[in-house]
Amino acid sequence: MAIKIITTGGTIDKIYFDQKSTFQVGEPQIVGLLKEANVTVDYEVKSVLRKDSLDMTDEDRQLIYETILTDSHRKFIVTHGTDTMVVTARRLQELTEKVVVLTGAMQPAKLKVSDAVFNIGFAIASVQLLPSGVYIAMNGCLFTPDRVQKNVEYNRFEVCNN
Repeated sequence: MAIKIITTGGTIDKIYFDQKSTFQVGEPQIVGLLKEANVTVDYEVKSVLRKDSLDMTDEDRQLIYETILTDSHRKFIVTHGTDTMVVTARRLQELTEKVVVLTGAMQPAKLKVSDAVFNIGFAIASVQLLPSGVYIAMNGCLFTPDRVQKNVEYNRFEVCNN
């Protein structure tokens, strides 16, 4: 069965307009990235939000949860902003019969130097191999929502002891 990709916005889809960091969350970039990478696995993309993750609400997280819950697919990738990715992953932990991998980027996919392509490729591989559960795929590492934090100083995700 195909992988369902849910896009929610975040830095991965940001488009910057000037050097003052004025931006908008644009169209989902994942379709173009997957085509450029010649990805041949079956996938479908559904855009449910186009928000910076700092602007996400509990209602937005519920929408993501219900979108996955009611979809017949078993394997999901959620592209998400990194600032509140952990909060959303924790909300999705009730989805015990599905494989859900959240990923994003520290730099927009449209920039020449971005971690977006690597993180998406890592998520595509991970969702095909992991057992049911919710995971975060960032910086070449897999995390569970209850043992991860974003380290803003070092611009990466790390294991934490909650």
